[in-house]
Amino acid sequence: MSKITPQDFHNLASERLPFAQIMGLQLQSIDAGGVWMRAVYSEKFLRPGGTIAGPVMMGLADAAVYALVLSRIGPVELAVTTSLNINFLRKPLPGDILARATPLKFGKRLVVGDVALYSAEQISMSEPESADPVAHATATYSIPPA
Repeated sequence: MSKITPQDFHNLASERLPFAQIMGLQLQSIDAGGVWMRAVYSEKFLRPGGTIAGPVMMGLADAAVYALVLSRIGPVELAVTTSLNINFLRKPLPGDILARATPLKFGKRLVVGDVALYSAEQISMSEPESADPVAHATATYSIPPA
């Protein structure tokens, strides 16, 4: 069972993570396997060539792993990113970007998360595995001592 709800994450983001509002981040769901998060499209996300800018996708991946961490340990604000690696796989269409974050390792002090990012226009939520991701990321978070 998750230790936060999407509403808890929204409240935390509203109060403590101003970038989440700028990026239109919305935690869509939390389940036993991970989290779904959305970056709601803005024309400000576009870069030359009419594609979503890499920093937007990187921020979404990072925030999705943060939500994944909080879903297991509760609202520990000082859990921080120690590394983030991303591979851009294909040009996303202008529109919302979805991230599916799942745990690879959940230790006492470190969490490693795997993130697949999708163009919302190209994914069916009933069969997300049938879509090709636009990017893939891994992130490591450090959990502060109790």
